[in-house]
Amino acid sequence: MKINNIYAAFFSPTGTTEKIVRAISGHLSDAWSVPLQAHDFTLPAARGEGLFFGRGSLAVIGVPTYAGRVPNVLLPYIQEKIRADGALAVPVAMFGNRAFDDALIELRDLLEQAGFRTVAAAAFVGEHSFSRTLAAGRPDEKDLAVAEAFAAAVASRVDAMQEAPSGPVSVSGHEPLRPYYKVFDTNGEPVSILKVKPKVSDACTRCGLCARICPMGSIDASDVTAYTGICIKCGACEKRCPVGARYYDDAGYLYHKQDLEARYARRAEPEIFASMP
Repeated sequence: MKINNIYAAFFSPTGTTEKIVRAISGHLSDAWSVPLQAHDFTLPAARGEGLFFGRGSLAVIGVPTYAGRVPNVLLPYIQEKIRADGALAVPVAMFGNRAFDDALIELRDLLEQAGFRTVAAAAFVGEHSFSRTLAAGRPDEKDLAVAEAFAAAVASRVDAMQEAPSGPVSVSGHEPLRPYYKVFDTNGEPVSILKVKPKVSDACTRCGLCARICPMGSIDASDVTAYTGICIKCGACEKRCPVGARYYDDAGYLYHKQDLEARYARRAEPEIFASMP
């Protein structure tokens, strides 16, 4: 099957999802010697614009896993703004060393509903948004080698196809989708951090970077200590602050972070899927 264009599309507050999506799509572009275009929909302004993918195109579309699912703040954008007319898609879910649960199957189904035909899928590991030790520095060189091999497998699969598949690629996950992952305290009570926001220390220089990179546009550019909207705990403002001025001190958040670091310290590995049901 002939591919004329490759697209890399991603939501990537800390850059991990972008790194993997660009790696896979870049290898595919090189394999077929076709143009590569990138669509970064991390910031609110980008999600105000629609994306359309026509026949003869293949899009590698990646999102992080939040509590085992596609981030719910992205659902309106994916459902209403992304459309395809038979374009091929490779959904990619990034997870922070715990598990991707139902994020990949949810993303796959959303793309199929948008008019894509999914031909392969993958889940890769990135440094957890809550932590600097859980999957620290990932995706690393080993992950990028897997991404290259995965891209080669996708290219071979597409080259062997006469037409787009009639059904979605088979991936791990449950249907109906399971509830969002929850952490429970030592008394068995769920720990809720929905309303938690990072604080700002005196080290802050008021450079405004945090306001510019917040995926929800929730940090006040005129007063970076103030919030104008929700916080999704993506880690962008905290991890990318040049002076380390953003921090969390909420007891529930810290318990959640420490629980994840204690229980999931092993090296999780990417999972790839390229078989039809």
